[in-house]
Amino acid sequence: MASQGTTIVKPEELTEIVFDAGSFAKHTATILQVSSPQIEGAVRLLEEGNTIPFIARYRKEATRGLDERQLRAIEDALAKAKELASRKNTVLKTIAEQGSLTTALRQQIEQCSDARTLEEIYLPFRPKKRTRAAMARERGLQPLADVLLAQKPLAQPKAALLKAFVNPGKDVPDEAAALKGACDILAEVWADDANNRKLVFEKAQQGELVSLVRKGKQEEGAKFENYFDCREKIARMPTHRFLAMQRGEAEGFLKIGLDLDEESAQRELSRRVITSPNFEFRRELEETVVDCFDRLMKPAAESTLLQQLKERADQEAVEVFAKNMHDLLMAAPAGPQVTIGIDPGFRTGCKLAVVDSTGRFLVNETIYPTPPREDLTHAETVLLRLIKEHNATLIAIGNGTASRETERFVDGVLKRNQLKITKVTVSEAGASVYSASETAIEEYPDLDVTVRGAISIAHRLQDPLAELVKIDPRSIGVGQYQHDVDQTLLKKTLDREVESCVNAVGVDLNTASASLLSYVAGIGAVLAKRIVSWRDENGAFLSRKDLLKVPRLGQKAFQQAAGFLRIRSGKEPLDNSAVHPEQYSLVQRMASQLKLDVRQLVGNERAVSQLKAAEFVSGEAGEFTVQDVLRELARPGRDPRSEFRTARFAEAVSEIEHLTPGMVLEGVVTNVTKFGAFVDVGVHQDGLIHISQLADHFVRDPSEEVSVGDIVKVTVTEVDVARRRIGLTRRARS
Repeated sequence: MASQGTTIVKPEELTEIVFDAGSFAKHTATILQVSSPQIEGAVRLLEEGNTIPFIARYRKEATRGLDERQLRAIEDALAKAKELASRKNTVLKTIAEQGSLTTALRQQIEQCSDARTLEEIYLPFRPKKRTRAAMARERGLQPLADVLLAQKPLAQPKAALLKAFVNPGKDVPDEAAALKGACDILAEVWADDANNRKLVFEKAQQGELVSLVRKGKQEEGAKFENYFDCREKIARMPTHRFLAMQRGEAEGFLKIGLDLDEESAQRELSRRVITSPNFEFRRELEETVVDCFDRLMKPAAESTLLQQLKERADQEAVEVFAKNMHDLLMAAPAGPQVTIGIDPGFRTGCKLAVVDSTGRFLVNETIYPTPPREDLTHAETVLLRLIKEHNATLIAIGNGTASRETERFVDGVLKRNQLKITKVTVSEAGASVYSASETAIEEYPDLDVTVRGAISIAHRLQDPLAELVKIDPRSIGVGQYQHDVDQTLLKKTLDREVESCVNAVGVDLNTASASLLSYVAGIGAVLAKRIVSWRDENGAFLSRKDLLKVPRLGQKAFQQAAGFLRIRSGKEPLDNSAVHPEQYSLVQRMASQLKLDVRQLVGNERAVSQLKAAEFVSGEAGEFTVQDVLRELARPGRDPRSEFRTARFAEAVSEIEHLTPGMVLEGVVTNVTKFGAFVDVGVHQDGLIHISQLADHFVRDPSEEVSVGDIVKVTVTEVDVARRRIGLTRRARS
């Protein structure tokens, strides 16, 4: 009679595994170090279709103040938990249909807590391609393999045993072929064993990742010369170095592989699988161990290890990109001023575009102040005319080709004419992508791509967030190997970061583009276009409630979005604040207590300070909500972004050839990676501050020292003109 653990479970006896919210809450609470009720509240709100920004800002009572980062982690964990439950059902059904699902195996699968372990359990039962072992089984050699696996004394001589399996009709012409086929089955059985895989994988983790230059590729692949003969312990492998190696291999310059202690691994594997020292086929079993290791287990361990390294590298690279993206989007806006955007150029000239204080395009011109034409007189006349006609107070110059030459020309014009106008060099990263995009064509259908680029440059200075949301985040150039990482993960993470920034700042409902509106909680691309269309047809929104007039914008979308939208000079003063319409009645009660009109309360810090939060806590508004409302009333619509500042590039330094070690320069941080930070010092080539040069103290993570957009003072340490490399430091000179 079969033991309870070995009883076979039939497919019809299976019951579907469903997501267990209670267990999930306890498990996730431990990981995130919060309480189970907080997790339960967040899950309930997510399941109801609420967005992360809305939950974080307007449902703090339900989550006891969980922030966006924690809520994102819960959202991801929830998706993985549901996916794991679904995968368990598939695995159980597949194994049961094979007739191999025992009660013990069923319990093991049901209790499995992560996807990787589940796949390890499933591996022996996974439908395989036509392997050598599968072909051996087709030839009737499984019984012989069972004898070898049992390793018990033979009841007959070896030759007689093997001869019984000779069958030329089944492609087993002799005893040697029979033995080889049985050993192929043996190798696969050993390789599928979870404990054996764990042994070899642990040995692989102790090994080194090796990269070598491919024959004849030294000169062509010079940019990867640091990896031409490189060894790195797996346990200490920096993720950015791994991604560099992978890129070198993908481009055909490097070959990477795993180097581990094979003798030790084979010796331990042999001790584990060969249990009978006097077994008649011991020599053949030892040979099979070597074959199993070389052909199946080492490649599998290497593949798994590289996959894990890649996943970790992708995760870290995406986190770095997201942090840089956040800093770039949250860069200080120059504000609503008439701005002239200049897209510099040599042969084709500099494209000028004037936009008004609201960002509306007014006029464009082309001037030729740079070689080969150097028509300085006409260029100055045009620039002065545009400044005076439109009362421009800002000039934004793209940092691409001819940037420093154009900047010198503009400086000269401003000095000669004693004009107090702020001039700023603006990153062009992604501008060309935007200029040719469908979004740009819809916005400016009658303009040339270069003029659209100049407009974008002007907008980037006025409000970086509003302009950069029009561009695929992957094209903005603040990432680390962004084209080598998991693109689905990258897009998801960056879209989240953009959404977070947009909702943190708030959006003017009457001036925002469809691109910007699409990132507001609850709206999305389709509704954003409908909002803009309604605005174009009916004029400005006079109140947040007018949003409900937009076709197919229902109560749920309104609830999620309303608090993040602003209406300036509207009928309702609270519409220009982060106070949600749900709490307008609460504000009315506050104003009434002070015998004030709501308009008199909004922005009146002195009056707000007289209100006691505890007096307004109720079933509709808890302590978190009341405190948030009071803060917003004191300083309505405050912008979380920093104050606008500009860097001053050295006038005499405009090319890399002008740099010499020891120079002290001011620059702008353009990118932060795990190995350091890149800084624009105004020479068309960013310099690198290596992590070891970021500070006089030990730096664990560059992002703890600098952020994208920071203005920093650096000292030049190294200049390699041929390779276009600049070394910089922030350390104090001894």
